[in-house]
Amino acid sequence: MFEIYMTRLHELTVVLYALSVLLYFIDFLTSNRKANRVAFWLLAFVWGLQTVFLILYMMKTGRFPVLTIFEGLYFYAWVLITFSLVINRLMKVDFIVFFANVLGFFIMALHTFAPMQIESEVLASRLMSELLFFHITVAILSYGAFSLSFVFSLLYLIQYDLLKRKKWGSRLLRIADLSKLEHMSYVLNIIGVPMLVISLILGIQWAYIKLPAMIWLDSKVLGSILVLTLYSIYLYLKVGRGMSGKSLALWNVASFLVVMINFFLFGKLSSFHFWYK
Repeated sequence: MFEIYMTRLHELTVVLYALSVLLYFIDFLTSNRKANRVAFWLLAFVWGLQTVFLILYMMKTGRFPVLTIFEGLYFYAWVLITFSLVINRLMKVDFIVFFANVLGFFIMALHTFAPMQIESEVLASRLMSELLFFHITVAILSYGAFSLSFVFSLLYLIQYDLLKRKKWGSRLLRIADLSKLEHMSYVLNIIGVPMLVISLILGIQWAYIKLPAMIWLDSKVLGSILVLTLYSIYLYLKVGRGMSGKSLALWNVASFLVVMINFFLFGKLSSFHFWYK
């Protein structure tokens, strides 16, 4: 009975999340401040429910929920909402919340409606390890930073296009200036890259301990190295070459697409990241 009740609450959370995204979209199109306020508080309520669910799940399992793809998706969605709410409060950029939570809603919907929970609980018991726990947690946090960096670059491209076409209006004023969008994208990548490095080091160490026959040509390993390489090139282009503007934003957007491929596709093809299967 309790499980059914919790499932219904999860579904309600998705509905509220969808309504919040819808209201943000209305605000995006019509600059409706009332819709924006309602959307923000709905999102804050969703964040509160997600936080309660995380705490209840931790009380039930006795551990932090990141050891399986089922748990990882939920934590990823929670990280996106948390980061977006914090940044919105610090910068007052409403559209950051909208674009970040379109992505967050997609992740949350995958978590809620994918039938993988029972299998995930079995896998979690097999994967229990402090080293693995830190590896996955830091990886998801780095993905969260890359996700918001992607959102800032996407807004940069939208703002750039509006300015180029001389589409002056309230929407242009509410997206923040280009320099601030580019700077925040850069800062988030500065945070994400070292976290991904730490995650890779911990993951390789865990693999050597638990899976000595690990294949270095594993798709997930190669995908993670590719992601790290792309974001390292981004930092080199920004810092070493002084690149800025549209080209750098496009590079960042393309790098994030590889992050998504690595998270969803390469994990499925991996021979030893079996918690994704």
